Amino acid sequence: MYYLYILECKDGSLYTGITTDVKRRFREHLAGKGGHYTRSHTVVRIVYTEKCPSRSEAQKREHEIKGYKKEQKMALISS
Repeated sequence: MYYLYILECKDGSLYTGITTDVKRRFREHLAGKGGHYTRSHTVVRIVYTEKCPSRSEAQKREHEIKGYKKEQKMALISS
């Protein structure tokens, strides 16, 4: 099982990624071992997760959400 996740950063920006273990990946981001973006934008919290049946589906969904404007991401998070 893969998960799509969205993290809120200290500056209010949002980071979207995929993983098999959201809590482990969040700890990696906190430790500076996540993506390049989260090394320079301190992560604050997990704001959204979504189960995906396969890595391929998770990657497709990640690509789709990364194309969203911030307002669309906020609507997804609040739904």
